[in-house]
Amino acid sequence: MAADVIANTIVSTDWLAAHLDAPDIRIVDASWYLPADNRDPKKEYHQRHIPGAVFFDIDEIADTDSDLPHMLPSAEKFSARVRKLGLGDGNRIVVYDGGGVASACRAWWMFKVFGHEDVVVLDGGLNKWLREGRPVDDLPPMPQERHFTARLNSLMVRDKGQIMRYVETRREQVVDARSAERFSGKAPEPRPNVRAGHIPGSLNLPFTKLFDPENGTFLPPEAIEAAFREAGVDTKAPVVASCGSGVTACVLFLGLHMIGHRKLAVYDGSWSEWGSAPDTPVEVG
Repeated sequence: MAADVIANTIVSTDWLAAHLDAPDIRIVDASWYLPADNRDPKKEYHQRHIPGAVFFDIDEIADTDSDLPHMLPSAEKFSARVRKLGLGDGNRIVVYDGGGVASACRAWWMFKVFGHEDVVVLDGGLNKWLREGRPVDDLPPMPQERHFTARLNSLMVRDKGQIMRYVETRREQVVDARSAERFSGKAPEPRPNVRAGHIPGSLNLPFTKLFDPENGTFLPPEAIEAAFREAGVDTKAPVVASCGSGVTACVLFLGLHMIGHRKLAVYDGSWSEWGSAPDTPVEVG
C-alpha cells in the first residue's frame, strides 16, 4: 500500500514504527482465532506484543448473555471495558491482530459503532510487523483509565428481523464474506447445528480477496472496488456485510469504507444466527 494512512481505515507498519512513542497513540491487540486454529490469543499476547499494546478480548467485550459468539455489548459495557484499557476520547487507536487483520477489523468496527472515529487497523497485522523485524515485548502495560464517550450508532448494525425484511424487499445488498464453498453449501459449517448455505439473494465476496496474497496487506482502493464489482455489488448502494460470526464481515465493511462507501452495516449475528434459527430461509448453490 503506497500511502501510510488511508481514509482513516488503515496505517502502514512504517507509520506505526515512526509513531510508537507519540503521546496520543494507543495500540490494541485484538487477536482472536477459531477453535480449530488451536491458538490462545491472550497467552500469545502475554508472550509478545507490539510495545505498549493492550489486549482487547472480542469474546469478553461482548454481550456474554447471548448464545451467539461475540455479539456487540451495551454501550455502557463497552465504555467501561475500554476505559480500563486506557482507550478514550482524544486517542488515535491502532488495532492489530496475530492472524492477519480480521479480528482487528472487528474491533475497529466496534469502536466506530460506539462513536470513536479516530481508529485504524495496522495493515498486515502482527505478521508483517514481525517479518520486518520490528520490536515486540512481553511487558504488561499499565494503562491509565481514560474517559470514553460511547454512543451506539444503530445504523451500522443489523439484526435478524431486519435481514428477514431484506429477504422480502431487497432494499439492501447483503454481501457474505465466507468462502465460496461455505456460501454455496458445499462445505459444512464449522459450528455445530448450523445449516449450510446462504441468505436468499445475498452475494458472495470471500474476505481474503481484499488482500495481497503475498504479504497479507489490503489491496489498493481501486482493486478493492473492482473486487466488489466483480462480485456483483453496487458500490453506490447500501450494503450489509455478513459472515460466519460477524468478524470477517468487518473486513468487507472496512474495505468499502476505504473506498468512500458510508451506507454500510454489519449483520452482527451473521450465519451463526441465521443458519441455526428455525424460521430463516436458506439457499444453497
